[in-house]
Amino acid sequence: MSARPTVLLVAAADPEAAAYRGYGLESIAAHYDVVLISGAEPAWERAFLVDWMVADPADQAALAEAGRTLAERHSLAGVMTWTEWYLVPAARLARQLGLPTTAPEAVQGCRNKATSRTLFARHGVPSAASVSVRTEAEAAEAGQRIGYPVVLKPASHAASIGVIRVNTPHELPGAYAFTARAAARGTESTRVLVEEYLDGPEVSVECVTYQGQTTAVAVTRKTVGMPPFFEELAHVVDANDPLLATVAPVATAALEALGVTEGISHVEMRLVDGRPRLIEVNGRIGGDMIGHLVHLATGVDLARAAADVACGRAPDLTPSRRQAAAIRLIYPAYSGTLTTRSIDADFAAGADWLERVTFQRQAGDELVLPPQGDMFSARIGYLITTGPRAADAQARSTEAYRHLSIQVTPA
Repeated sequence: MSARPTVLLVAAADPEAAAYRGYGLESIAAHYDVVLISGAEPAWERAFLVDWMVADPADQAALAEAGRTLAERHSLAGVMTWTEWYLVPAARLARQLGLPTTAPEAVQGCRNKATSRTLFARHGVPSAASVSVRTEAEAAEAGQRIGYPVVLKPASHAASIGVIRVNTPHELPGAYAFTARAAARGTESTRVLVEEYLDGPEVSVECVTYQGQTTAVAVTRKTVGMPPFFEELAHVVDANDPLLATVAPVATAALEALGVTEGISHVEMRLVDGRPRLIEVNGRIGGDMIGHLVHLATGVDLARAAADVACGRAPDLTPSRRQAAAIRLIYPAYSGTLTTRSIDADFAAGADWLERVTFQRQAGDELVLPPQGDMFSARIGYLITTGPRAADAQARSTEAYRHLSIQVTPA
């Protein structure tokens, strides 16, 4: 028997997750015995696991049965997930097993953006005007009331899927159809939200909440593009970013309004006239390697902190580095078939600040940009750079991007 505590991870069965969650599982497995519940036999995860069960995490009964089986085999200390779709089922499982968790009802409030907006308004958290609708006619009425431009988004989804800016009433019918298709796949809600467009830079605040006390660890500055969609193209984390002091109180207020008491949160907002306005709260480690950027920039290990909090242990959030780290996400200029993807080997070997280059697509893969596709169907990979300050890491990211060789045959 291992003397280390055992944490149960609930995660999607996704072979591509190795590119974005591998760093987290490796870090957790360095300190915990990890058991997994996923919808398929583990592949890349297997090297980091001591046990696993195959069950559909979206099926609460099947998840509970698998959880009880693993609890009989191991002395479980906590339950965690980094998969957006499984946040509520994982919280319910933790409660069933008597383990630390934010109340499932509060997690559901994070997942349902309409509920979030209501709670933000009730608690005075600066947010966007928002109307929940079921039909195109209701959306048109809400758009006129809020004033164009507006944003349409699924009430329950993730990764900017189905999110689109609408500049005029003439654009609304096509945009509504686009968002409604995505919203129909929602779990907590199938409604569409019509929201005020927040005009300003987008950031996220990476937070850790333990026993009701929240620490804002870092702020991530984002580059968003591909209008009228909101695809995230790049992120940068700077341990010395003065903006953290401005956005941290608003992020903390948002988590308190939702009732979040345990876990890692990725709190998204925009700065309108320099003032933070909430977009949404994601009750998990941010995607796109943001947790790794935070570790490179500050030394704070969010993946380990997530396991610590899940197991009722106080996380170590003491910064040990003062630098910056940036990620540049690699997309094609147009949809088509990927024929070439590489980086100049001599350049990469001489750039010690190029932390990694990861390609998640192979030659022959089809790449589909919005509106027909999304980040999952279009992204080729990413590169990560470091530097003393954000500007240095970003400049190096641009330089490394120029040394990529990407060729796509148009669809």
